[in-house]
Amino acid sequence: MALRGSLSRFLQSTLSSCQHSRAHSVAIVGAPFSKGQKRRGVEHGPKAIRDAGLVERLANLEYPVHDFGDLSFQHLEKDDHFMHVPYPRTVGRATQLVSGAVSRAVEAGHTSVMLGGDHSLAIGSVEGHAQQSPDLCLIWVDAHADINTPLTSPSGNLHGQSVAFMLKELQDKMPDVPGFSWMKPFLKARDLVYIGLRDVDPGEHVILKSLGIQYFSMRDIDRMGIQRVMEVTLDHLLARKPRPIHLSFDIDAFDPALAPATGTPVNGGLTYREGIYITEEIHNTGLLSAMDLVEVNPTLGGGPEAVEATATLAVDVIASSLGQTREGAHVSLQEIPAPKEDTEQLRL
Repeated sequence: MALRGSLSRFLQSTLSSCQHSRAHSVAIVGAPFSKGQKRRGVEHGPKAIRDAGLVERLANLEYPVHDFGDLSFQHLEKDDHFMHVPYPRTVGRATQLVSGAVSRAVEAGHTSVMLGGDHSLAIGSVEGHAQQSPDLCLIWVDAHADINTPLTSPSGNLHGQSVAFMLKELQDKMPDVPGFSWMKPFLKARDLVYIGLRDVDPGEHVILKSLGIQYFSMRDIDRMGIQRVMEVTLDHLLARKPRPIHLSFDIDAFDPALAPATGTPVNGGLTYREGIYITEEIHNTGLLSAMDLVEVNPTLGGGPEAVEATATLAVDVIASSLGQTREGAHVSLQEIPAPKEDTEQLRL
């Protein structure tokens, strides 16, 4: 583990009991939805990730895997813009549906894995998780901060405003967006950490600085190294007390050379080793309770090889979040086997 000092000792002493008390099962919730942004195709992300072998990979980790299939979303025929925000009611209904599905999965004792779809869906995923775990903390791995309000967003796209709906400190800065009356802000700014930022809008920068949100840009990662970034991240979120972690991972956090099949790629992203180290360290806390993997778009990237590479990377992220290690994950083999006394001897 990267953690040091008193927090490291505490988590190491409780890790075993924490992992054994938690039900080792995974609930996969597919969310084929794209109305939080303008590029079609991301609704096919859940299928691409499953086709890349997600269920089989998790089964190899000896998790009971419950794939609940894909949610069915209603697209309203009449859904006028709110200010310059497109499809507000459709997105609001979709996020409410995701919230219910994730809440039920966590309540049943599963680790929820929500497959997007665009990142607006995290509004529902994190809110549903918070219904069962009000003290959760959020790690948002993304090239973008997704913390615009309708008043600061250049595009109006709701996948770039997800976090603003969650934060209590922004409640008086958010207008009443149609479709979202079902929810109230539930997360404090101190309970959020960003990793991988490199494309932050001017309004978002003001929000990050004004609220004192902990974030690590790619420049910070270059300067500090990913090990130190994770030390500070986990100390910031868990020093007060161990609590459930929600990981929301946008595939565009990676460099486009690794994840080309996504809608808003930005050069200079995470390397494979950096991205997997993040998820390994989160797993090592024993506190991951729910996660999102979003923005895989199989219609982009330039061809089947690019799509396969992006979807396989998504599977790697999920699997390493749930215990796959680069040392090899041999869950059922706890000791070196010895030959049995009655083993038949080889004969010439």
